[in-house]
Amino acid sequence: MAILNIFKKKKKETKKTAKVKASVPKKIKKSAEVKAEKKPPEIKKEVKSEKLQKPKKVSELRAKRIFNIYRDLKSPHVTEKAGDLSQKNQYVFKIWPRANKIEIKKAIRDIYGVDVLAVRIIKIPKKARRLGKQKGWREGYKKAIVKIKEGQKIEVLPR
Repeated sequence: MAILNIFKKKKKETKKTAKVKASVPKKIKKSAEVKAEKKPPEIKKEVKSEKLQKPKKVSELRAKRIFNIYRDLKSPHVTEKAGDLSQKNQYVFKIWPRANKIEIKKAIRDIYGVDVLAVRIIKIPKKARRLGKQKGWREGYKKAIVKIKEGQKIEVLPR
């Protein structure tokens, strides 16, 4: 067993523990050593110092928000059916597969500055296609139909 003790780290006696050992009887020494060795956690100090740091620049925050927006929306989905829906204050967008309704709502609000009433999401499956003998797949995608407040408008295609 003595061989295994080689690998154990030995505790260094600090000045505080040495003084406590000399002045306290044996029964109380154990609890006094534990008290002397405990140090206040330094994590709280680091958290406070982070809060006191200067806030990030507005341009950095805006760039981060814009990045998050384009992470959700791919592009407007321009078709005849989508054009007919725009008369009912509903607009269609292609979105990334992991985007959800809440993220889409925030993205539309931030980009176009309109009030979103509802978001519906449709997942279009991939389809098998052939060109002569070649077989392949047309990729599927996800799209969102966004309903906005009456009187507001989104210009999908600039004129």
